[in-house]
Amino acid sequence: MIARRTLLGASIAAAGVGLYGTPVAAHGQDETPPDPRQALNRLRQGNKRWVDGTLLPRDPVAERRRRVAGAQHPFAVVFSCIDSRVPPEYVFDQDLGDLFVVRTGAQSLDPLVAGSIEYGPAHGVPLVFVLGHTSCGAIRATVESIEDGVQFPGHVMVLVDALRPAYEVAQRSFDDSWSRAQRIAATVDAQVELTVAQLRTFIKGGLTEVAGGRYNLHSGVVTGVV
Repeated sequence: MIARRTLLGASIAAAGVGLYGTPVAAHGQDETPPDPRQALNRLRQGNKRWVDGTLLPRDPVAERRRRVAGAQHPFAVVFSCIDSRVPPEYVFDQDLGDLFVVRTGAQSLDPLVAGSIEYGPAHGVPLVFVLGHTSCGAIRATVESIEDGVQFPGHVMVLVDALRPAYEVAQRSFDDSWSRAQRIAATVDAQVELTVAQLRTFIKGGLTEVAGGRYNLHSGVVTGVV
């Protein structure tokens, strides 16, 4: 498995060079990276460009649409939260056809969602990346419901119940001095870890790896969690 903290780990020897010495793919390249580490490195490099404000030039929109209309070759599945501030194609500086993107509140997972995620590995995608983020509203709602008894309308409580296990895992490390924000942050990471663990039980025996990280809404940086 890909080691913890790999996403923003040791720097690559030269800018624009992949983990194994091959150039990092630019927008418009329609070949799937053959290795999970190369796929992860492509996300890492894209996130660095996002943070630095040095995004790759994109193909003209009409040209890109034409190129991917007949076939798609995404190199990763990104399973992220629905938060409007965390669009994976922006966060990782990727273009149309580069990613399979699946989004639910706080990456909540059920069989239907799992099937959508597994579609990627079934078509040769080498990496599934679970992306949580700081100040997650769904996680906040879960913490408020558990700690304060807050009841939310409609199906929001279904989401809260789905996220309860993450709170229970995070709670083991809570300290009496922790603020609400710290408890939310710990639950965000626990949800990423649990989701990665679940997906690894579904996606095994093939060539696809599962990893996860946390996006910082303020800095734009994605930090590896598992």
